[in-house]
Amino acid sequence: MMTEDDPEGGAPHPRTTTHLIGQAPAEAAFLSAFNSDRLHHAWLITGPRGVGKATLAWRIARFLLATPENDGGMFAPAPPTTLDVPATLPIVRRINALSESGLHYVRRRVDPKTEKLRAAITVDDIREMIRAFTLSSADGGRRVAIIDAADDMNPTAANALLKLLEEPPDKVTILLISHQPGRLLPTIRSRCRTLRLQALNAADLSDALTQAGGTVAPEDRAALAELAGGSVGEAFQMTNLDGLKLYAVLIRLFATLPRLDRHMALTLAEAGAKRGAEAQFDLIVTLIDLFLGRLARTGTLHLLPPETARGESALLERLSPTPHAGRLWADLAQTLGNRARRGKAVNLDPAALLMDMILKIDETAAAIKA
Repeated sequence: MMTEDDPEGGAPHPRTTTHLIGQAPAEAAFLSAFNSDRLHHAWLITGPRGVGKATLAWRIARFLLATPENDGGMFAPAPPTTLDVPATLPIVRRINALSESGLHYVRRRVDPKTEKLRAAITVDDIREMIRAFTLSSADGGRRVAIIDAADDMNPTAANALLKLLEEPPDKVTILLISHQPGRLLPTIRSRCRTLRLQALNAADLSDALTQAGGTVAPEDRAALAELAGGSVGEAFQMTNLDGLKLYAVLIRLFATLPRLDRHMALTLAEAGAKRGAEAQFDLIVTLIDLFLGRLARTGTLHLLPPETARGESALLERLSPTPHAGRLWADLAQTLGNRARRGKAVNLDPAALLMDMILKIDETAAAIKA
């Protein structure tokens, strides 16, 4: 049975990741607000998936709950210059164990009937957070809530949160993690201060991946950062499943277009359809989508992306030589993405689904050449 607290891809949970790599500007912005006594009651932490949004939220939560309030007296401590908190503090151990009363963690829950994650954060989840604030208010100290991800709230939950933001409790800080802030109510966004995190460069991504327990060869750093979009989460999964090697296989396969090597295509499709190979299947679909996106950008922008596999640049130029070709690839990417989601939802044969996607790509390559 999975739990709502399981991290993706086997990476350590952000709650236990103490060091945030590559997001110093966001940390500095929060510290500046804290030290100038302008700490907003709600913070919207945005950016691509896997760049450290949840890690930053947990760092802020630990910092706020572990840092004594400054009474402004003669012996008040100097303003903090970092969000780092000693891991030996009892409050840190309580936070890691989710037993700290001053912290409330909101995420999608597992439905006990189906043993699967619910589709959304519900109004009951938000009401539970509000009740927790009420019960802990007698302590008189700071309280923190982390909502991960705010995008998962259903409309009723979002409206309940909005009412809380309109009349925030004293000494409460709410941290909303959002991958797609445009999906949130504008009134929620307007009541939050935003911290925008950026995609990681190759060096930072490599360091963050090492911290998460993954490894990447120095010569592969740039390619991995490019394919993973600067996301540690994506990079972690790619390294676990040999994503760079798999992408190189795709490039060799698509180099045969528009006279598709069907034997090679069938071998790839069957590799993603083996029993227990669901993650492999998902990665192949993701890499195909990445390739189509790179084709679309090559044609429409007349700009080659950095090469991530031998022969990729020449292939992109050959298959997407014009803006018209770029638009065809962009349309196909959307069509195949929808088809893959529908096929997976109705349990279509994975090998047949992958083979169908590859054949559609072959048809488009033939149409462009004609």
